[in-house]
Amino acid sequence: MQVSSAHQTDREYLDCVRDILEDPVFQSMDRFIQHGHTTCREHCIQVSYISYCICRKYGWDFVAAARGGLLHDLFLYDWHTHAKETGKHFHGFTHPRTALENAQKYFSITEKEKDVILRHMWPLTPIPPKSMAGMVVVLTDKLCSLAEVGNSIREKSSKILGRKRIA
Repeated sequence: MQVSSAHQTDREYLDCVRDILEDPVFQSMDRFIQHGHTTCREHCIQVSYISYCICRKYGWDFVAAARGGLLHDLFLYDWHTHAKETGKHFHGFTHPRTALENAQKYFSITEKEKDVILRHMWPLTPIPPKSMAGMVVVLTDKLCSLAEVGNSIREKSSKILGRKRIA
């Protein structure tokens, strides 16, 4: 699932999120791999734009989905090595709070956007989001994560089998 550059030409989307996309803190997420070969920044853009499109289509809060989706993984560390380096385990349970704290530190966000960020790991974390925008981000995050991991597995399998691509 690739958004590719569609988000770059959607003026209404850009009006919602330009401040975040252009911020050096958000851009620094390119230093961290999220799933497979996808960076945290790329992952968050995909989650954000797909969530924005879904919410816009159904008349839900597309601004909260777009902004919360961009910031949902603003934890700013390499989660693959975090536990070994810090002794802090359970990234899946704790990173929503870290992302929220960072989002509040660097950006102006609404209460609904805060909820989208904090609740995006439901049902791994026990409290679901309060809005449809939040639920869309939950589901889109999982869909994008599966696609990113699947692409990585397919690439590795292709190399092992000596083929360019497995359909």
